[in-house]
Amino acid sequence: MAAGQDKANDSAAHDAKGAGTGGVRVGPSGRRTAVTVAAALGGALALTAAAVTPAAAHSGRPSGPGGGHGGHAPAAHYVALGDSYTAGPVIPTQVDAICARSDNNYPSLVNRTDHFASFTDASCSGATTAEMWKPQGTNGPQLDAVHRDTTLVTVQIGGNDVGFGPIIATCAGLSVTDPAGAPCKDHYRATGVDQLTVTILKTAPKIAQVLRAVHSRAPRAEVVVVGYPDLLPDDGVGCFPSVPFAAGDFPYLRDVEKKLNAMLRVEALLNGARYVDTYKPTVGHDMCKAPADRWIEPLVPASPAAPAHPNAKGEQSMAQAVLRTVGDGRQGSGHGGPWHW
Repeated sequence: MAAGQDKANDSAAHDAKGAGTGGVRVGPSGRRTAVTVAAALGGALALTAAAVTPAAAHSGRPSGPGGGHGGHAPAAHYVALGDSYTAGPVIPTQVDAICARSDNNYPSLVNRTDHFASFTDASCSGATTAEMWKPQGTNGPQLDAVHRDTTLVTVQIGGNDVGFGPIIATCAGLSVTDPAGAPCKDHYRATGVDQLTVTILKTAPKIAQVLRAVHSRAPRAEVVVVGYPDLLPDDGVGCFPSVPFAAGDFPYLRDVEKKLNAMLRVEALLNGARYVDTYKPTVGHDMCKAPADRWIEPLVPASPAAPAHPNAKGEQSMAQAVLRTVGDGRQGSGHGGPWHW
């Protein structure tokens, strides 16, 4: 094992050791988390998670990023961690070429609305949970941005651990072999066990470890897990060849994303964090929709965005979902009204 990876593992172990009671501890086998998330992916716990009020996820932590209820304390410090769905590749204006990070991604919009005392966007395109502890080019370990005075942390990670990019490439390539069938589903279930579900289950303890590390480094922070937006039609009806997946693979891939989001929701609840649902607000704006209506660009984007990623409208929608969850000064105070960026 490389020395850098040893250092990352040592840091992860230290964070887990110091996490206190912020989350459910998982032994080497990860059995407790695996069993819990498996139940969620089966449906029962996912329904339970959806019914739990946000307050139940706080585990005694303050109900707002600044310690109040809908509005921030004067010295609120916000840190955003995440992958390309957070960073906003190609969306103007790009401010970090290494990480393909936009200053109009959802963390920047949240900061622009709430006027934090300090704001650090550590998100980086291509990041996995491993990049929480190790650098990505010139972008340092993302967790290094989290400090004891941090009061809000948003985390959107896991898509690359599951393999969003390779899954899309595999399914697009297989679609020509059986456009009316489900060759991608058949491929991932060839052994009799759905390999993508297995990968999601294996990712769950990694998410838990990240959340425990955040709590350890910023014990007073409100920690928010941000889910992934609706990429494909929620009704399962495809749009081949505009989005080159076989007809039966559209509902299959839709359900894979829903399983990933269910896992993220459960891990948030088990580890003292809140969960932001960005899927439901983006239904009807997936990559199959007309350019004027879509917030997720297809494999050949028509608006400035990476393929199969949110465009500027998608980032705005995710920002609104985060603000609704954590409560910004206007919305949390009952003033209502739309956000303007």
